[in-house]
Amino acid sequence: MTTNSPATSYLSAPTTAANVLTPASTISSREPSNTSASTRPRTVSPSGYTFPDVYDWPAFFTLQPNTQTRQAQMRRWANLISDWCRYHRTFRLSLTEAVESPLFYNAKMRRRVGIQEAKTIVDWMVMSQEDGGGGRRAEWVPAAAAGGSEKTIAWIWWRRPEEWAKVIADWVEETAQKNTVLTVYELIHGEATTSQEFHGMDADVMLKSLNVLVKGGKAQVFGNDDEKGVKFF
Repeated sequence: MTTNSPATSYLSAPTTAANVLTPASTISSREPSNTSASTRPRTVSPSGYTFPDVYDWPAFFTLQPNTQTRQAQMRRWANLISDWCRYHRTFRLSLTEAVESPLFYNAKMRRRVGIQEAKTIVDWMVMSQEDGGGGRRAEWVPAAAAGGSEKTIAWIWWRRPEEWAKVIADWVEETAQKNTVLTVYELIHGEATTSQEFHGMDADVMLKSLNVLVKGGKAQVFGNDDEKGVKFF
């Protein structure tokens, strides 16, 4: 029987509501959990992001060979990546940049997740739960839109397009925008949406979200790439 070291046992310990991101509920790092397993000060990035306790465990930065431990480690990395991107309002994550950032490099411990390991983690996030993955919480940006390189940039779905579609639809309902024509630019950058979470959104993420509404018969998108418009029903 294989026994885990204390560090890897911590990685495979059951996750709790305080550190798991789900489609309906995410945890903001602005409000550290009161259920932390450690009393050590948590690492804070220069941007003010508070990392979870597991970030300060050396084993977290080495992909584990044990299948069960690896799955738990992948879940914790997926949670961290999603929460980091939400905090920084990052919709596209460039792995070549991210591996040089505090997300994947713990300067205090001098531990780093390399580019190949980062790709493995995002690959897991891309997979469905049925296939043993992270529930499609990420999607690789096609090589043609990523400078010709495969698996270097990914959309991180801290909200999936379906979830963004609901946020947009709720705003349309609340502001009486039905049967109104708006440009995609207005939705993303207009004064009317400054208080909305989708304000400043990546344009491709907006279009993916609007396409969910189109398929549901709640919107129509028209126009060319330079000036797309949308009408809500």
